[in-house]
Amino acid sequence: MKIKAIELYHVSVPLKETFWPAWIPGYPQTHNRFTLIKILTDEGIEGYSAGVAMGKERAGLGDLLGGYLMGADPTDIERIQSLLKQAGFLGWRNFWIEPACWDIMGKAANKPVYELLGGEARPIPVYLSTGEMHPPEKRVNELLAMKARGFETAKVRVKNAELSEDIRHIETIRKGTGDALELGVDANQGWLVSIVDRVPPWDLDRAKSFAAACHINDIKWLEEPLDSRDYDGNAALKEASQVKISGAELNYGWDEIKIMFEKDCFDIYQPDATFAGGIAQVHQIIEMCHKEERLFSPHTWTNGIGFYINWNMVLADKNNQLPLEYPLEEPSWIPEFREGIIDPIIPDPNGILQPFSQPGLGFEINQNLLRKYGKRFFKLTETRIKLKVIREKGLKAALELKRRKEGNDQSE
Repeated sequence: MKIKAIELYHVSVPLKETFWPAWIPGYPQTHNRFTLIKILTDEGIEGYSAGVAMGKERAGLGDLLGGYLMGADPTDIERIQSLLKQAGFLGWRNFWIEPACWDIMGKAANKPVYELLGGEARPIPVYLSTGEMHPPEKRVNELLAMKARGFETAKVRVKNAELSEDIRHIETIRKGTGDALELGVDANQGWLVSIVDRVPPWDLDRAKSFAAACHINDIKWLEEPLDSRDYDGNAALKEASQVKISGAELNYGWDEIKIMFEKDCFDIYQPDATFAGGIAQVHQIIEMCHKEERLFSPHTWTNGIGFYINWNMVLADKNNQLPLEYPLEEPSWIPEFREGIIDPIIPDPNGILQPFSQPGLGFEINQNLLRKYGKRFFKLTETRIKLKVIREKGLKAALELKRRKEGNDQSE
């Protein structure tokens, strides 16, 4: 099987209400934006994936990818991983593309991707993952309303300038909710962004103090309390904390996360397969979690396609007993706009997601919604890439490139 064509789309889904993400303090988000890739094989199978975007920053991605992916075998995941890593040396991080190849593999085998990885269909409980930082008194009422809708666990955000205010935040929420919900806290310090509001980075002392307050207030886990590449700091915090420490959502796959295992940075590893090395590398991380007796619970706060990708990872992990992150911040970040171009993902009244059985990654693109919210900005076929190489390199160089590539392909 070979990749015959590649299409890229800018997708921009307008939100009805402005969303204020805690991880970009002071930044008003009015659209759910992502880059969609469609890969077509010579057997007529289509694979899709999506990568979060701020705007149209990937406008030149197709010119970079074409020379790497065209003609490659999408089922040779080791080679695809290598090609995407190589392309990343010259441009963007590209591992979000790799799941499209798994989508193709699943469809070719008529199986969901999680079955290809040794998993099985089963119901999965979800936890409410809030995205904004509201006044704690307001958040109490919101959480209790969500408890009535079936959620047993929730995650809140802290992003105050002063440690004392962050502690007051969780104290108020715990007191107001009592024992109605299990709670986690996300500090969003792993990859601190301060393009609008200036929020100070935490140091180890502040993280230790907040972790101690989390323990007193029966918080079950503390997420990303230090820079995601402060391996020694995270390891020291885990050693000192009586609350589980989690992270690694956006780290650069196995190359970085293996260091976290070596240093013993976290109790819970949260790699997102659209960021942290794709499906193959996250599966490797799951296996290491089993070996080192650590927990796995992926980050899912991207879009509906990203959610499906990480849902497959949880279903692939038969040992997994943790609820899956379910991004929801009403009235702005809700399933209709979060999913954008696929059917909304809705848990049942008990906060459970019933398993899907569709081949591949499990979703189907709504072509009407794609036409409404998406704009194709790149298409490459075998004919187009040949003409492009001839136009840019000249006929003689193009023929030499063709000869060398075919020779290398035959020698593999």
